[in-house]
Amino acid sequence: MRVSVSEAKGQLTELVRRAEAGDEVILTRHGQSVARLVPVRALPDAKSRIAVIREVQAAAAAKVTPGPSAARSQDFLYDEDGLPK
Repeated sequence: MRVSVSEAKGQLTELVRRAEAGDEVILTRHGQSVARLVPVRALPDAKSRIAVIREVQAAAAAKVTPGPSAARSQDFLYDEDGLPK
């Protein structure tokens, strides 16, 4: 929704309500966009961020499958002296 700044002065409360409801309200001056009203998103606290990190780590750990060691996976590229073949 686009509203001129002069119109917005008289209906600010309604525009804020619409922004809180999820509508994007763009304020214009002489037909040019100058400001946008959008709802403020609450930032997650430290506990919830840590919980999300632990969930991701647990999901990743569940997907790990045992396999051959990658420590010597490229040995076929080198000879006994460690030089490229």
